[in-house]
Amino acid sequence: MSTTMVNKDAVVRKWYILDAAGKPLGRTAVLAADMLRGKLKPDFTPHVDCGDFVIIINAENAVLTGKKPEQKLYRTHSGYPGGLKEVRYKRLMAEKPELAFRLAVHGMLQKNTLAHRQLRRLKVYRGAQHMHEAQKPELRVL
Repeated sequence: MSTTMVNKDAVVRKWYILDAAGKPLGRTAVLAADMLRGKLKPDFTPHVDCGDFVIIINAENAVLTGKKPEQKLYRTHSGYPGGLKEVRYKRLMAEKPELAFRLAVHGMLQKNTLAHRQLRRLKVYRGAQHMHEAQKPELRVL
């Protein structure tokens, strides 16, 4: 029995919806990262971008467990002295839950050019409405 290696022309992409309402942010991000990378497919090939499109809805209703809302920080630095900015996740989830999900998924992908292409297929929405009904996405249960 031989191992099948999929090339980029043979990849079939599907659309999936993940509902984050009431679910931990990290658990939803793990499943989204695996789907974007294509690890849940039987013909997964590590060096080929064979993942699917992922739509995350209800991002504002995701849950952070423990003391993470008060203790976890999102840090950025401009590169200049004194250019450090810190935002607590409680405030980040209230103002920009889409960014919180994008950062979580980005941290779980590999660090190369494949990850940048895979991250482009992630669509995150604050509420239950999204604009991808024409693609007929399937609801994926966590």
